[in-house]
Parts: sequence; structure tokens; C-alpha cells
Amino acid sequence: MSHFPTRPRLRTALLATCLAGFGLLAQAQDSGGAALPGKGVKVFPLKSSIAEESFQTQLVVKALQKLGYDVQPVQEVEYPTAHLAIANGDATFMANHWIPLHEGFYKNAGGDAKLTRKGTFADGAIQGYLIDKKTAEQYGITQIGQLKDPKLAALFDANGDGKADMTGCTPGWGCEAAIEHQLDAFQLRGTITHQQGTYSALIADTISRYKSGKPVLYYTWTPFWVSAQLKPGSDVMWLEVPFSATPGAQGGEDTKLPNGKNYGFLPNSQHILANKQWALQNPAAGKLFEIMQLPIDDINAENNRMFEGENKPGDIERHVAGWIEAHQDTFDGWIAQAQAAAAGK
Repeated sequence: MSHFPTRPRLRTALLATCLAGFGLLAQAQDSGGAALPGKGVKVFPLKSSIAEESFQTQLVVKALQKLGYDVQPVQEVEYPTAHLAIANGDATFMANHWIPLHEGFYKNAGGDAKLTRKGTFADGAIQGYLIDKKTAEQYGITQIGQLKDPKLAALFDANGDGKADMTGCTPGWGCEAAIEHQLDAFQLRGTITHQQGTYSALIADTISRYKSGKPVLYYTWTPFWVSAQLKPGSDVMWLEVPFSATPGAQGGEDTKLPNGKNYGFLPNSQHILANKQWALQNPAAGKLFEIMQLPIDDINAENNRMFEGENKPGDIERHVAGWIEAHQDTFDGWIAQAQAAAAGK
């Protein structure tokens, strides 16, 4: 008799335990029943001050969240600081590490010993100098070395000092070092002023000058919205350089492209940079960082939508959601491969 009263209590306790277990299991699974390897793991993402990097960054964030990771708000720091923070474990990843442009930052932060950058997130990025097509054709300007001629340089004078004003690169991005090096190598210090500051403001002024019919000289890169506003080949022309001249870690490299053109910069690829130890401890995320790929044309198209006014956080969220919906099989494939890596498959 004394055992019977305990049986209901035992059944209740067992039921409660089972329900608790099912609850924990449900918390550790997504809606499809697959395990969430990132459950309870915080992620600290970084990006530079370039607003147009938000698209790539948020796409990675959405994939990490799908795997269960607790992704913290994205923090903005410039590239050199970002590399050091990720290497030291103060941050987890950034989605816009450029090779070879950021090679110096990578090595200074500890390189392969502290960082990982497997896979290629986006490929085919081009950089260089451009001028408006009208001026290029009227004066036969095809390469930047011709601007050693004070008369040609003066065509691009925006402030009345007789020198060409070239919209350049924000300090800390990496491209400014290459431009400064080339101004010396091509003996252009006396005729060109490298205008630096907030790139978005400088290039907006450059576009306004172009639209008012004035000659323009500027540095830019792809993928970026500028080349959707000033289209190379129809609105503006790429300028070649007299010879290859690269600084620092890239010193001595030939920048000639496969098509024979030499714009002064090697083609770049973009990679997801992460803390190596963290990636090893989180194989699902490590695999994700390695396999995600984004067509460069898709980045250009989204960046142009931002320039046209769709640049609020909600707009970018919508752009990312739209891209995922349009490429659902690809996105789901990333998640499946990441989950398999976490399971040791």
C-alpha cells in the first residue's frame, strides 16, 4: 500500500522531466527539426564605415542566425582596427576582407596564426582611376601619367590652384597608401592633389560636377554604386598607369590585367575574415564563412539601390531578405553544409 501513492508522483515527475527535455530539444532546433549548432554562442561582427558593406555583412548575419548563433549588433571600425580586434578575439568576423589590398593589415594582426579567411565571398573587384569620357576623347587622355602635363592637369582643377583635384581614398582603407605611392612613382605630385576625407561626400560632389558638364578625375572600385551612376565606357573611362607600382606587402607585383590593361591595382577578391580559434571551436560558422559566395553584380545592384535612397537599415534588411528568397536553394545549401560540419560529417 505504501508504494501506490508514489506512483502518480513518479509519473508526474517523469512527465515533467520529459516535457522539459522536449522543451530544451525544441529550443536547440530550427523549424525544420535540424540541430542549431550556434545555440548560446555570441557573435561580434564588424564592418568599416562604408555603408554599402552592410548588404554583405547582413547576409552573413542572417545565415549565422539561421544556425542559432546569438549575433550582436554590428560595430563600425576601420579596417586596420578591425583586423586587430578579430585577431585578438575582441570581435568575431568581418565580411569585407580584401585580398591583396588588406594583406598588410592581415600580416600585422598576426596572419594565419590568429586569423582565417578560407573561401572567396566575392571575386573580380577592380580598382583604379577614371575621368569623364568627354574630356578623355577631346584631349586623348588614356593614362594617368599624361597628367604630368600642367595644362592637362588643370582641366580637372576644382579649387582654382591650377592642379588636378582627384577624389581619392579615405585614410585607413588601404587604397590611400597605393595612391600616395603612385603619385610619387609617376611624378604627379606637382600636378595632382589627392583629395581625401569622407569618400561618400567627395564622390557625391564629383558626380555633381560631372552632371554639370565639368571634367572629373576620381578613384573608385567595384563592386560599388559609383559605377552604376558613372558607367565606365559610356560616361567615364578607366585610366591606365605608366607602369606597375605597388607599395608595402604588394611591392613589386605586376598589376597588368589578363586583358592587357594596367589600372595600377591588382584584381581583388573579398573574403570573410574571422578569428581562427573561434572558427575552429565553431565548425558550423567556420564552414559557413568558407562556402558563402555572392556574385559581384548582385552587390553592385544592391549598392545602387542604396544610392537611389533605399539606404535605411530596414531597406537593407529587405534587400537581404529578397536576395535570400531569390536564392533560397543556395542559402539552404549553405546552412545544410554548416550543420553537417558541426556534426562532423
